[in-house]
Amino acid sequence: MSGFLRVAAIVPSVRVADFGYNAEQIIALMTRADGAGVEVACFPELCLTAYTCQDLFAHELLIDQAETALLRVMEFSRSLPRLITIVGLPILYGNRLYNCAAVVHQGRLCGIVPKTYLPNYKEFYEQRWFASADTLPADAEVLICGQSVPISPQLLFHTEYCTFAIEICEDLWAPIPPSSYHALAGAEVIFNLSASNELIGKATYLHNLIAGQSARSLCAYVYSSCGYGESTQDLVFGGHALVAESGRFLAKGQRFSMQPQIITADIDLNAIRLDRRVNTTYAHSSAHNHVADHYRTIDIDMTEMQTGQSSLQRIVDPLPFVPAGNALDERCEEIICMQSEALAKRIEHTHAKTVVLGISGGLDSTLALLVCVHAFDRLQMDRRGIIGITMPGFGTTDRTYTNALDLMKGLGITIREISIREACELHFRDLGHDGKTHDVTYENVQARERTQILMDAANQMGGFVVGTGDLSELALGWATYAGDHISMYGLNASIPKTLVRHLVSWMARTIADDYSAKTLLDIVATPISPELIPADEDGNITQKTEDLVGPYELHDFFLYHTLRYGRRPATIYALARMAFDGHDDRVPVYEEDVIKHWLQVFFRRFFAQQFKRSCLPDGPKVGSCSLSPRGDWRMPSDACSTAWLDECAKL
Repeated sequence: MSGFLRVAAIVPSVRVADFGYNAEQIIALMTRADGAGVEVACFPELCLTAYTCQDLFAHELLIDQAETALLRVMEFSRSLPRLITIVGLPILYGNRLYNCAAVVHQGRLCGIVPKTYLPNYKEFYEQRWFASADTLPADAEVLICGQSVPISPQLLFHTEYCTFAIEICEDLWAPIPPSSYHALAGAEVIFNLSASNELIGKATYLHNLIAGQSARSLCAYVYSSCGYGESTQDLVFGGHALVAESGRFLAKGQRFSMQPQIITADIDLNAIRLDRRVNTTYAHSSAHNHVADHYRTIDIDMTEMQTGQSSLQRIVDPLPFVPAGNALDERCEEIICMQSEALAKRIEHTHAKTVVLGISGGLDSTLALLVCVHAFDRLQMDRRGIIGITMPGFGTTDRTYTNALDLMKGLGITIREISIREACELHFRDLGHDGKTHDVTYENVQARERTQILMDAANQMGGFVVGTGDLSELALGWATYAGDHISMYGLNASIPKTLVRHLVSWMARTIADDYSAKTLLDIVATPISPELIPADEDGNITQKTEDLVGPYELHDFFLYHTLRYGRRPATIYALARMAFDGHDDRVPVYEEDVIKHWLQVFFRRFFAQQFKRSCLPDGPKVGSCSLSPRGDWRMPSDACSTAWLDECAKL
């Protein structure tokens, strides 16, 4: 798929100082990597010789044989025109030996990157054998394998698809790793050839280091460390193979494997580029340090590169707002705390005696009420200061009405019931509306009447109105302008519908008493509806939101990839096909035509409804995506959707 780069962290089995054997192993693994569609493959530090050669590094024969082994790899690379290979070996420049990474492609040696930081403490003695990259002239070139090649730690390797750079082992552990400068100079992917021995607890530290560096540098980080076959005279090498992207791991190998490993992953280059475009701190750091001025760029012709993989080697999460497994509980608790703290601050600042919110028996108002209770408890305020108003209308069903009352009773808040029927009928007469035509006027009159009641009740009782609308509704414009679109504090404004459901379920399982929990679970099971159209003859909900605007699983997926990564419709569609293909039992399978249809609906509504988002009340941001006009999303209300809809039409 366009915008993704397939990489591999490869751990071969080696023999110490057996150069021919090591070259054969590397060549065999190059073949396997190419067959797996890998575009850039990274091998461990000094893999052509083994890392643990010690004083043998000083021997002329070893240096010569390492070059011969490199030449074998280079010659073989001619048969794999789509693969870039990075291998480690010692290279002599002048009278000094350097611990280097060599970049090989189509029989060409593209560049040599020497190690900068040489550990010389505890079990490490690298300064005994090697010189630091800092000792090289800025424009140094080395003659090796019949080619004159740039040798420098400040090399950027550029293809038409991506830009990458290299650091070696200890470089990552430095206070300011070279990869920080590589990233600021433009490298999107960092490859690390390593030989990190195993110690108890070291693996966890290493993982944190790699995740942190990829997050801080807004890049992908590919790490390959030597494993089986290295000398165990004094040390053990476990063979780490890791791929991280912007702080999270895409792939991890098996430590202590006695077999060679190829760990592959598809890096999302577009996501990295978007983060860098919008992150002004990254741009400022790059400009302030002028690091790019000191780098040489090596162009690699990758016209035969197989980007555009038919399938991705990464899991596409159909519920990107909802973590799976145990992480969900932690996420839910954190969100509730954030929301309640924000609300508590607003209560204290306004000296409000009460908060007022409409309770419909639906998901959004339920979540808002639960957060209000949490905030009041934290402030040690009487829950009776929470005024829940149920406002039965023409579409209110017995199920939602009963759930609303039961929930308020169970939580011990103040309950008010104000029917909107008579007021709406009067308004219909004033408008000359027959009240029997269930059009947009019929629906919006009810929504605006409810909002008026809430606002006036808040004035009456010395409080403010807590809004219940969520992020998904804001994205689709599924709210009545100057109706439920307006409040005095939009508590759920950055919570998408898919997450609202899980938050309510979580609170039912972990916080609520048995009575309230039963009510909460029935609310979760109730079809989502504004209940503005009368129920059917059996009293069941007839106006189901997802029948009208589409499944929220799809819309939240579209929204996430639009806001978080700025993806175009074609990419979102391709990812959605993989996300909703049945691999995740949390969501149903959606056919291609269904995805296409609702994707068009999403972009049409997203653009057309911006005017509602341009005048939102305050509300706390809790996740990486928000539509607040004062925060993450600033868009003119008259922006044209033509290009997005045209691309949708071509899918």
